[in-house]
Amino acid sequence: MGRLLSIFMIGLGGYLVFQNRYRVMNVLFGNSFIRRILVNSFMSLPGIRDRMMKSVFPSSPADFR
Repeated sequence: MGRLLSIFMIGLGGYLVFQNRYRVMNVLFGNSFIRRILVNSFMSLPGIRDRMMKSVFPSSPADFR
């Protein structure tokens, strides 16, 4: 019974976070320490970093869209 209740509570929590995902993101990014950790962790991923650098610093004007 306790395991079923635990699974239900995790599902309910996931549903509530999904429903309020933009509010949760605003709270997380509102804190400068957490924002710094999240940005550093995303920029450490090579694919995301390369895509971000290409969009911020295009190699030629034709690459800019």
